[in-house]
Amino acid sequence: MVNTATSLRRLLARVAALLLIAMTAATQAADYKPDVTFTLRTGIGQGKMIFTGVGGEIDGMVNPVLVVEPGEVVQITLVNGDGALHDVVAPDFDARTDQISGPGSSSVMVFRADKEGEYVYFCSVPGHRAAGMEGLIQVGERQASAESLPSVVRSPVDLPAPVGGRAPTHLDFVLETVERTARLADGTAYRFWTFNELIPGPMLRARVGDTVTVTLKNPASSTMTHSVDFHAVTGPGGGAELTQVPPGGEATFTFKALNPGVYVYHCATPMVAHHISNGMYGLAVIEPDGGLPTMDREFYVMQGELYTAQSHGTRGNLEFSVDKLLDEDAEYFTFNGSVGALTVEQPLKAIVGDAVRIFFGVGGPNATSSFHVIGEIFDRVYDEGAITDEPLHNVQTTSVAPGGATMVEFGIDVPGRYILVDHALSRLEKGLAGFLLAEGEEQEEIYRKGR
Repeated sequence: MVNTATSLRRLLARVAALLLIAMTAATQAADYKPDVTFTLRTGIGQGKMIFTGVGGEIDGMVNPVLVVEPGEVVQITLVNGDGALHDVVAPDFDARTDQISGPGSSSVMVFRADKEGEYVYFCSVPGHRAAGMEGLIQVGERQASAESLPSVVRSPVDLPAPVGGRAPTHLDFVLETVERTARLADGTAYRFWTFNELIPGPMLRARVGDTVTVTLKNPASSTMTHSVDFHAVTGPGGGAELTQVPPGGEATFTFKALNPGVYVYHCATPMVAHHISNGMYGLAVIEPDGGLPTMDREFYVMQGELYTAQSHGTRGNLEFSVDKLLDEDAEYFTFNGSVGALTVEQPLKAIVGDAVRIFFGVGGPNATSSFHVIGEIFDRVYDEGAITDEPLHNVQTTSVAPGGATMVEFGIDVPGRYILVDHALSRLEKGLAGFLLAEGEEQEEIYRKGR
């Protein structure tokens, strides 16, 4: 009798446990019935890798903003539209799809939007986020975003005309040190320090024998003393000793251009590395007697790095970290000032048959660049900016030190998108990429699919 009662109690306990499990499972299933669904298709568009919205209000939109209400259960379906390996992740919600490959394959992620704000989704396959596969999940009322902020990007075609065969002359070169909050990356703002509001600063283009008067102005609105050191100057500090200008002041000095080459200039006010990292660098091109050979296209590109207190990808206003600077632990690497500068905002453009020249420098302050254009070979590299020396020929990648520069030249033989990188390729994940978009007829004797 005792055994029967004991067995009955065990049976009832087991039934109760099973009912509890079933009720819990039903509750969980109800929790994860999505309140809102989105479909994203992978592909290539606008010269980059993208997500495209499918259906509903996001249909046809590139990297659409996915708008949801706080507390909603969100389902995102990823459809592979180009056959490459992809996924989509939302790290702020600990959600991701499987990685998929092959046209038409798909995967799904589901999460609860349990916090208001703006959060990123992106493809986590190495290189794909930097190549353009990133969008925004907006939970609740839209916040003021960095997209409404000004840009610090200097166009790569914003450079002076060649000096040609003119005689030596006197030039005036005016720099204004402007501190401004601007876009660093999607959803991310930073207070940059600039020469003339953009990064890099304006190019000084002169010839050997020119006399150059430099005027540095520091507005009263600045918070810092600034200066300028020209590597092209023969004289103590390259001008820095004469241009330590407090807010509201200005200073002038004059130098004679004695040596041809491609030279960096930068702020040289302590902490010098801090001023440089915040964007205070540019190039001075001193051409030889008779000038440089004529090219169809010339571009002006500089690389720099930023040390933010917040980790890469954090949205909102980011702040400078002196500890990361001293540890040389950069969170962002950029061409011309910000993430997407030369991919989304100002890609380089050319036509098949063009002869292209790139003046390339590294502001730094710390990292050496292994400059490379994917899919191109440099016909000529003027190593370390020595433009009167015999160039190197048929170069794949060239090293450029911080505070150093080079000039590379090559022809455009095949149309398509060429990617500018530092071949320390983990930096691609931290924002360092540019596009050269070449238009023209296909050249199948040089490059084609299949035999």
